[in-house]
Amino acid sequence: MPSHLFADRPAPQPPERDAVDALISRARLLRGDVDAVRRDTPVIDDGDPQLRWQRALCELAVHQLDDLGEHLGQLRDGITRDAAAGSTGRAAAPEPSADAPTGSFLSRVGSAEWNLLTDEVSWSDELYQIFGKAPGTGALSLDELPSVLLREDQPLLTSMVTDCLVDGRPIDGEFRILLPDGGMQTLHMMGEPVLDADGCTASMWAVVRDVSRLRRGQHIVSRTRDTLRRQEQMARAEHRMAVELQEAVLPPRDGFLQVPGQDGSGLDIAARYLPSAPGDLIGGDWYDALALPDGKTLLTVGDLTGQGIPATSAMAILLGALRGMAVTGLEPGAAMSHLNQLIECSAQPALSSAVCCRFDPTTGTLTWAQAGHPAPLLFRDGVGRPLPSPDGVLLGAASGVTYEQDQVVLLPGDVLVLYTDGLTRRSDWSADLDFLLGLTSQFTQARTSQDCVRAMVEALGSAERFHGACVLVARVET
Repeated sequence: MPSHLFADRPAPQPPERDAVDALISRARLLRGDVDAVRRDTPVIDDGDPQLRWQRALCELAVHQLDDLGEHLGQLRDGITRDAAAGSTGRAAAPEPSADAPTGSFLSRVGSAEWNLLTDEVSWSDELYQIFGKAPGTGALSLDELPSVLLREDQPLLTSMVTDCLVDGRPIDGEFRILLPDGGMQTLHMMGEPVLDADGCTASMWAVVRDVSRLRRGQHIVSRTRDTLRRQEQMARAEHRMAVELQEAVLPPRDGFLQVPGQDGSGLDIAARYLPSAPGDLIGGDWYDALALPDGKTLLTVGDLTGQGIPATSAMAILLGALRGMAVTGLEPGAAMSHLNQLIECSAQPALSSAVCCRFDPTTGTLTWAQAGHPAPLLFRDGVGRPLPSPDGVLLGAASGVTYEQDQVVLLPGDVLVLYTDGLTRRSDWSADLDFLLGLTSQFTQARTSQDCVRAMVEALGSAERFHGACVLVARVET
């Protein structure tokens, strides 16, 4: 509230009422748009800091626009009163309405003047409300004012008042006060010295605004942004660890790899892991080809539910167990039964689909079993088809399950394709099957398994998939 000692100064020209009305209308429109965004924001999930951050930003914007609208309304009312009174000087502070709500702009802005010549202190009624004092209890002097501040903020206020009274500097700063009821408020003070005719400081006036709600909103925004940043950092670290774990278990994820086999295995094998969108968590997909002591070859792919380190570590356990059972000579059906028991005994049970094959190069026989997984595809003489699927439910879905197995004789030049779901953007078995069967001519004409994998990757293009997938191609050597 400007002091009466300013009355002899030239007054700046007030803005036109119509211009202020236009600003108020624009502020209201913008406020309505922001409020609509806030209402459309989904219910906050404590596990989703991104939504909490967006909601906090909307709340803060609404509070700030409310303050702006109230401030412009106060300015418009002051113009109206000046015009009615024919005032040519600076307008006095408006009288607060008797029914002004406690949380309105007028109740959160007060004014004060400390007269250095008479030691008189003048506070507006709003300032008493801000400090939690009854108007009849008396205003605080400049010497008493620091006593209600937090101890760490007292030097700041002392410095601002000293600079104002001694050096004539304007006051502009924030401090926190303790209310009689034990609460705390954050106040923003702006003011300047009032000079007498001789140019000496006669008094100091200030406008004090309660910005507690605004600062709380900013704190919420900052806190949720920091939480989001920390969770993003943790997600990146988890992704990196999952990738390293996966690479330690599986062949390299990038590029084409000729999976080594025993001399005379009769198979030319290539595999490829196809990651999902950059930054997405690694899943539990696996592929493997292993030369066994009896001269046969293990071929397997699988997909464990879950993402990140838990899924990758569980996948490593399953794949290690499967390798161990295959080395002992266990048939695919029996191996699937033991894997099912292993998942049941795990501390964190999960579900997994899998295909397990054993190829005998001496007879060309492929023995295989599956657990809730699409059958391998056989490409021969320009025709592609899925193999007849033996019975087998998902690993971990039921206890005491027996997994059937089937056999097929592979011929020189045959191409066998094992894959997990998610190759295509549609991410379902039928789409993946149609896509792979559409490559029949490329697969049957390919000279190597790497050529088959390369043709598949080129056909997929650069479109992102929803989750990782893998494919293993085994071509019977001629």
